[in-house]
Amino acid sequence: MGFKLNTLVLFSLFSLALLVSLPQARATKFHNVTRRKELSRCNLFIGSWVIDPSHPLYDSSSCPFIDAEFDCQKYGRPDKQYLKYSWKPDSCALPRFDGVEFLNRWRGKKIMFVGDSLSLNMWESLSCMLHASVLNANTGFLRREALSTVTFQDYGVTIQLYRTPYLVDIVREDVGRVLTLDSIQAGNAWIGMDMLIFNSWHWWTHTGDSQGWDYIRDGPNLLKNMDRLDAFYKGLTTWARWVDLNVDPTKTKVFFQGISPTHYQGQEWNQPRKSCSGELEPLAGPTYPAGLPPASNIVNKVLKSMKNQVNLLDITLLSQLRKDAHPSVYSGEHAGNDCSHWCLPGLPDTWNELLNAALIM
Repeated sequence: MGFKLNTLVLFSLFSLALLVSLPQARATKFHNVTRRKELSRCNLFIGSWVIDPSHPLYDSSSCPFIDAEFDCQKYGRPDKQYLKYSWKPDSCALPRFDGVEFLNRWRGKKIMFVGDSLSLNMWESLSCMLHASVLNANTGFLRREALSTVTFQDYGVTIQLYRTPYLVDIVREDVGRVLTLDSIQAGNAWIGMDMLIFNSWHWWTHTGDSQGWDYIRDGPNLLKNMDRLDAFYKGLTTWARWVDLNVDPTKTKVFFQGISPTHYQGQEWNQPRKSCSGELEPLAGPTYPAGLPPASNIVNKVLKSMKNQVNLLDITLLSQLRKDAHPSVYSGEHAGNDCSHWCLPGLPDTWNELLNAALIM
């Protein structure tokens, strides 16, 4: 009799707990669905820069992955307000970056950035953001010319950088270095990733001593030069074909980083005597006086032609507004005025916040 009574009491308590927990579970599920619907209606890339006391997300002195050329505070930049800006989309709230949640979500996975030094900028930023979230975690760090790796060993998360400024190959021939617009042999190293974030453009514009090739091979034609936008379009079309043939979108998420702007020419924001040097504040927006760079149109055109979905991190306009965020002269032993790359902490952290938001939408 006592056993039956105790069983009845326990069953009643269990039923009561279940009745209490079910509404909470439904509320949590409803909250998550509502959040996803909110994000799906949101254009993350239209908004404004606002001061945010919670930024920066890490301190450059505590991150072991930052190159000297990006460590503006270490190399004497006197102002700090550029560290405090946060991107605020007009139509929703940008989700707060949670490094532990990110690592758990990508546990056992491989992430690779593929591109030029702007990919390097973003790779180092994400590594620092995650490191700051798990300061006592075991990490591995290997730097090589073509392939560099940060590993968060406790989570089995690998974040790699494959340096290839044109995405297509430079082939050594008798005539010298040949930029080959229809070849991506390097792509073998990109296969098997769980996420790929591609980027290219800046090196396509280089001339003179900073040009990375001697000739361009366009099909059967070997050319001393050609229109750089045409070359970029043909090279990016080869990349798009490679992605469509070699990447399974059910297994690998693919992003294109978007065109990162420079701020060497002040006339672009109606201050012809200026560059990024000494700039302390972003432009208010909502547009950039000079408009978007033509390379952005090529990226959009190529992505729309693809069979597989590639998500565009449309960072161009929001980055154009950040004329204050470059290393300028505070870039270690990097000579001159750098209005091309970005300080860390800084703007690339926002690119990674947007990447994270796109992943959970």
